[in-house]
Amino acid sequence: MRDAATEGGAHAIVIGAGFGGMASALRLRAKGYQVTLIERGGAPGGRAQVFEHGGFRHDAGPTVITAPFLFEELFALFGERLADHLTLVPLTPWYRFRFADGDTFDYGGTLEQTMAEIARIEPRDCAGYLALLDHSKRIFAVGFTELSAQPFDRLTTMLRQIPRLIGLGSYHTVWGLVSRYLSSPKLRQAFSIQPLLVGGNPFNTTSIYGLIHFLERAYGVHFAMGGTGAITAALAQLMQRQGIVLRLHTTVAAIRIEHGRATGVQFDDGAALGADLVVSNADAAHLYGAMLKPRQQALSARLKLAAAHYSMGLFVLYFGTTRTYPQVAHHTISMGVRYRELLKDIFDRKVLADDFSLYLHRPTATDPSFAPAGCDSFYVLCPVPNLQAAIDWQAQGPLLRDRIVAALDATLLPGLQQCITADFFKTPHDFEHDYLSVYGAGFSVAPLFRQSAWFRFHNRAEGIENLYLTGAGTHPGAGLPGVLCSAKVVDALIPAAGVAVPLP
Repeated sequence: MRDAATEGGAHAIVIGAGFGGMASALRLRAKGYQVTLIERGGAPGGRAQVFEHGGFRHDAGPTVITAPFLFEELFALFGERLADHLTLVPLTPWYRFRFADGDTFDYGGTLEQTMAEIARIEPRDCAGYLALLDHSKRIFAVGFTELSAQPFDRLTTMLRQIPRLIGLGSYHTVWGLVSRYLSSPKLRQAFSIQPLLVGGNPFNTTSIYGLIHFLERAYGVHFAMGGTGAITAALAQLMQRQGIVLRLHTTVAAIRIEHGRATGVQFDDGAALGADLVVSNADAAHLYGAMLKPRQQALSARLKLAAAHYSMGLFVLYFGTTRTYPQVAHHTISMGVRYRELLKDIFDRKVLADDFSLYLHRPTATDPSFAPAGCDSFYVLCPVPNLQAAIDWQAQGPLLRDRIVAALDATLLPGLQQCITADFFKTPHDFEHDYLSVYGAGFSVAPLFRQSAWFRFHNRAEGIENLYLTGAGTHPGAGLPGVLCSAKVVDALIPAAGVAVPLP
């Protein structure tokens, strides 16, 4: 493999091989840069790691693919086709909701299938759902199609958009938007959980994120055969074919700054590597809080860091079963008895409640290779407070594991306590240690209106030339579409190799 640092030409360093980092590395390579991608873990993918345990395979990170074209674009940069390297299959349903009373709601597939399910629960909400979908389409046209890849490092850009955002009701919350159109408490819950997929509380997340409804309807929900790990492997092979240097097991401790300009990175062992520009896919709050000195930053970045409100934490239990559960959908969301009050416990009170809502992932519903024959592979994700809460996870982790297993045994997975095997779990402490995520937050800073667009950490570093940000903590936000679009923003900000970088 070629060494980008010595081959000649303009050299770019990308810190972190999450999806934002890999996408940025590929886009920079297509612009003519020699690229070195640095990852502190043992494999590319960032939070999208793959765990092999006891004969079972588990995707550690995102499992829902809602905008395949964003991956297709990366291969098209080099005249290749994603379909030649990866198989994506559409899922039906997209999600199965199970409510506390045992009722279910299958969401996704064709519009007619969704309407039939809505009619079964509350016929009067059929017209409301169509109106919600139409509103979501209008938000999508602005918030995603026009603005998701638009740099927001200038206040004037934000000011120009405010009238349109107000016209779309972006000052409302996602819960407020959904409640405007739907009357059923169950359907209101089902259609307002989307912010939780990007780290936000539906009761205070801006309704801009209501665009997810139309995004799912427009492009469907897919699964990559082989799992999310198959996507990271395909991207890694593409990077290798294009001569991008990937350095694993390497942690960047600091950005080297000379005369207000990023000139490279310093590793935790004291060694350094120079570059013409640096792109950080590290957690944005960690970048400004630990990798840069306060005096090197603009006041705006310091103020954002001081006032930052972080997403919730995640408790993730991975396990196999020595039997199969064919009645369980690929994606199942089990809603607890409480909704608003549980979210207050997680986001505001920061206490570990006795009850919970769960997201259950059963990849063997689509791809049996995730488990031995006659077995199933699962992970269950439980939103919990981040590390700003005083929770002793060493003590509470095993207790929460047992409570979740007992709850699943009594509902979705009867007999689980007798057939569970090869289980292990991750807590917010693991997110803090493994991914350098501030407070172990699952999705960096929360998607509040005051932390969106210009108010979020900018894709062009604030106060530092030749340093750029990609990933969940910068514009447009968390989730696979968000981080892949953040790489498109970086692409828009950085000129082709050999062209002078414009000043902000």
